[in-house]
Amino acid sequence: MSNPSKERVYLSLGGNLGEPQKSMAAALRMIDAEAGTSVVAVSSLYRTPPWGKLDQPDFLNAAAELATELSPRELLELCLEAERTLKRVRIERWGPRLIDIDILAYGDRVIHEAGLEVPHPRMFERAFVLEPLTEIAPDFTFGGVSASERLPHVDRAGIEKLPSGQDWWKE
Repeated sequence: MSNPSKERVYLSLGGNLGEPQKSMAAALRMIDAEAGTSVVAVSSLYRTPPWGKLDQPDFLNAAAELATELSPRELLELCLEAERTLKRVRIERWGPRLIDIDILAYGDRVIHEAGLEVPHPRMFERAFVLEPLTEIAPDFTFGGVSASERLPHVDRAGIEKLPSGQDWWKE
C-alpha cells in the first residue's frame, strides 16, 4: 500500500438469492467508488454450501482486500449502505440473502462495539471465509495464526472455486 494513512481491511462477501455475483460486484464497485477507499484485491468466486441454516440454496462467496482512510464505523456504514442499496433484508440469522458483507479485519485492531466486532469472531471457523481469504492473503495472520494455517482445520466439503478469475467484479 502506498499511502501509510490507509488501513488494510479484509471483507467477506456472499449471497444466495437473486444474482449474487452481480450483487457482490455492485457492492465492491460502490465501496471502490468511495473517496479514500480502494479495492486492492478480490478473490475468485466460490460456490459454498449453506452454513448454520441448511435448507436453502448454495451461496457464492468471495473475499476482498481494501485500503481505506475510513474509520471502522464509517466502513461498516458504507458496507451496510451498499447492502441496503442492493435491497438486503435481514429476516433470519444465517438465512438466505441477496448480499452479505462482513468486515473480517481492520488492520490489527480489535474492536468490540455494538454492531461491530473486529476481527470477525467466527472467521477462522468458516471455510467459506477462509478459502477466498487465503487466495488473496495466505499470510493474513491474527492472534499468531495465519488463514492458510487454519484452512486445513475447517470443513471444506462442497466448496468449489469457480473459474471466475479475480476481475469478475469489474464492469
